[in-house]
Amino acid sequence: MAGRRRVPGASVVALCLLLVSLVACGGGPAADGARAQVQSLLDRRADAVLRRDAAAYARTGTRAAFGNLRAVPFADWSYRVTALDRTGDTATASAELSYRVEGYDVAPVTTTRSLRLSRDREGRWSVDSDRPAGRSGRQLWDQGAVRAVRGERSLVLGVGRSGAELRGYAGLADRAVPAVSDAWSPRWSRRVVVLVPESLADMAGLLGSPVSSYRGIAAVTTGATGPGARAPADRVIVNPDAFGLLGDPGRQVVLTHEATHVATRAHTSAATPLWLSEGFADWVGYRGGDRAPDETAPELAHAVSRGDVPDGLPTDDDFDFSGDAGRLARAYEGGWTACLLIAGRWGEERLGEFYRAVGAHAGREGAVEDAMDRVLGITPEEFTARWQRYLRDLLA
Repeated sequence: MAGRRRVPGASVVALCLLLVSLVACGGGPAADGARAQVQSLLDRRADAVLRRDAAAYARTGTRAAFGNLRAVPFADWSYRVTALDRTGDTATASAELSYRVEGYDVAPVTTTRSLRLSRDREGRWSVDSDRPAGRSGRQLWDQGAVRAVRGERSLVLGVGRSGAELRGYAGLADRAVPAVSDAWSPRWSRRVVVLVPESLADMAGLLGSPVSSYRGIAAVTTGATGPGARAPADRVIVNPDAFGLLGDPGRQVVLTHEATHVATRAHTSAATPLWLSEGFADWVGYRGGDRAPDETAPELAHAVSRGDVPDGLPTDDDFDFSGDAGRLARAYEGGWTACLLIAGRWGEERLGEFYRAVGAHAGREGAVEDAMDRVLGITPEEFTARWQRYLRDLLA
């Protein structure tokens, strides 16, 4: 009878292999140990950023980004490792990066990063690269060395821009802040952070969007909307290609428009239609100017002059950046003229009250209707008819 030859210690070896596989898979002790080591490494790296300690930063790995971000006045900078994919002496970490600009951000900017790491013979991990993860937008320092200029009410951060050029942006922002405060009574930070990338492509990179989405758009404002005790971090991001085509008055209107979005952020919600949020920002931007209405709203004036009066207020779809440029212009002009009508007929204070009433509504449905009834004493249908007559009188 052919017997089975027992190998001494085989069962012990098999048990050890099983234990090793259990430890190596599913985040066991070995994986947890490496993750803790990487978290400690990134904690030291973050501390070096805050202390602006180039030598300490270099001891944690690549120092490629340090020179790019050292001019930014960070109040906080931290990583939180969310996943670690390790193969021997190399690993890829997914991490949440949170940072706050001193004097400007009450709550942090949060983004996701992908870090490549390697381990030396002594078992010490170091960072080989630190990049945006997935579809996360790039940070300004990912695009090059950041230059910082402080205004009286602004901080301007730019890449590939001279100090003189950035001081020009700071001057525009400094004038925008009091102009907004004069038109908008609720409390807000009265400080603005402006990012000036090197190109339209770089602007799109910061926003994590295609270039086509912002072609012809001079600037945008980022930051979550809605009420809350902790205000998010707002950024005005400039498209230098489009902004550079504007004259001084146009540049001031753009910065004042964007500063208005920063000021009204806490009172803007999912209930606020774009015709109101964009129209109000344009109303503040053009307020006190001497341009004739048909110069401020040329596309809409041209349509009205040929008898093509809009059937209703602009829809959110009309504000699609990637759509027809003429329709987009008429949408902005329609929102502006609607706010101009409210300010002229009911008063500027009532316009602000109406804006806040719409944003305070529980949802989009019924928000405008309820606010028009309570604040303006009019129905949407009556307001639309009045607005259409106003366009004919103003622009025809």
